[in-house]
Formats: sequence, C-alpha cells, structure tokens
Amino acid sequence: MHPLAFLLAALVALPAVAQDWPKSRAVHLVVGFAPASTTDLVARLVAPKLAEAIGQSVLVENKPGAGGNLAAQQVKRAAPDGYTLYVTSVAYAVNPSLYANAGYDPFTDFAPIILGPSTPNIITVNPAVPAKNLQELVALAKKEKLSYASSGVGTTTHLSMERIKMATGIDITHVPYQPAQAVGAAVAGHTQISSTSMPPAVPHVRAGRVRAIAVTSAQRSPALPDVPTVNEQGFSGFDDLTWTAFFAPAGMSSELVNRLNSEINRALSAADVQEKLAQLGLEWKANTAGEFTAFLRQEVTKWSKAVRESGARAD
Repeated sequence: MHPLAFLLAALVALPAVAQDWPKSRAVHLVVGFAPASTTDLVARLVAPKLAEAIGQSVLVENKPGAGGNLAAQQVKRAAPDGYTLYVTSVAYAVNPSLYANAGYDPFTDFAPIILGPSTPNIITVNPAVPAKNLQELVALAKKEKLSYASSGVGTTTHLSMERIKMATGIDITHVPYQPAQAVGAAVAGHTQISSTSMPPAVPHVRAGRVRAIAVTSAQRSPALPDVPTVNEQGFSGFDDLTWTAFFAPAGMSSELVNRLNSEINRALSAADVQEKLAQLGLEWKANTAGEFTAFLRQEVTKWSKAVRESGARAD
C-alpha cells in the first residue's frame, strides 16, 4: 500500500474523540498574514472541510503583523480547547532568532498539529530585465544597481536571496513587501527582481508578466517544470521552502491534537483541495503531529543558522 494511503487509512480507523464543539461558538483559524498570502490560501481551503467534519462553523481570522508574531502572541494566550488554532508559515521557525523578542517560544508555547502544504521560493524578474537565467542575473548585478522585493524581512524568500548574494559577492538592494504584494513589485517594475513563494507568482509567470529565473527547492516544481533550480545553475545546498502549518496553544490534550491532525489530513487529501494546491504550486503529504514536531526542530536549527550568517534582523 502507498504510504499516504496507509496513513490515511490509519487515521480513518482512529476512534472518535469526545469533543463537543457547541454550535454557539465558532472555531477560529488565526492566520498570521494578510488575505491572499500562501498561508491564508491554505487556511481557506481547509476551513470548509474542517467545518463539515466537526459540524461547526470554522472562521478564518487574518491578523498580520511582525511576521506572524502578533497572531502567535494572540493564540498562545487562548485556551487549548480546540476553538482557536494558529495557521502560520515557516516564519514560525525563523522569527525566534530573527527578532530580539518574537513573543513566543517555538517549542513550549504551542502544540504542533500538522505540517501543511509547502512551496519552493521562486526568483522572478520583470520582462524588461535581459537576464534569462541565474548566472546572467548575477552578471547583470555586478554591472548595474538592482533591487529585489521579498515577502518580508527574515522570510525564507529574503534569506534565500541573501544566500545567493553571499555566495556570489553581489549587492542587490532588498525591498520588503507584504507576501501577497511582493511579486507585484517586479510586475510593475518597482524592483527588477522578486523573490517570493510560488502561489502568488505562478499566475504572473504563466501570463508572461514576469520571467521565472529559478526555484529554490532541491527538485523542480511540477507547477513550473521548465524553471530550473538554483542548484542546477552553479550552486549547491539549496532546498529552501516556504511551508504552512497548524498549531494549537500549549496544553491541548494529545487526543484532541490527534483528532485535529486526522481531520486536517482528510481535508488536505480531498481531491478538489489537491487540485487547487497543484494549481498554486503547493505540495503536501500526510503527516502525524509527531512527525511534524521532529521536522520543526530541524527547521528552527536550520533557519537560526541562516539568520545568524546573513546578519538579518527584524528589529
């Protein structure tokens, strides 16, 4: 049996957990970023499926600010009863080292529920930029003053480009944007380059409004299979992803964590959701709360090193 099918079959076989979500109270998915961001898109795909599964209203609440920290601080104070969940991105693993005080501890203030879909970062340029690949872009940056938009200070989209800059010795000015608006900077020509996650960029690439130069994952993305990876273009060690995830306040029972993990696994495995994820350039595979916890520890270590080496600071 395929590993995904096996896990989903096991989840279906889990006994129902006694959890009464009274109809008078809605479940809130608090998203740390603005509408149309990758994290928001994932939350809005899951919300109706989760609502159907638990027979209760599930509302998406956007609370952007400080790279997701404001939402994190709100949710960590909530009761661990299943009514308030935190939907965030890889910023969760980056911010504790990026900010002098992110306002939360990634290991003690939350209960990891499930790792959601992930996407490579993608480097795009305005069509007027003559560079057709990463090496040509580096050569151009050595001759001309260029700037790039990212999805914000300390995001993996920012750190990925900074890693390329450090490896090549080039100086490209960083201009941070809100995640949903970053690719628009290159479309409009406000910056020559954008470094973003895939979902907001893919429609613009397909329409020819920007040219894709590279993806930062170890393998090419099925959403844009003709776009080479950074590693294919003279670099090594790049597997930078923007991932999404669901957390609960610390103290939630393991039974409730597993129930929510099971229901969100089902939601994300639904055929219509899978189709939408593929269109957006997002990839996902089923996982348990324990697997996500182990992955999270690796990510916090990885991005702490990247922040330290790049010298990035958000405050």
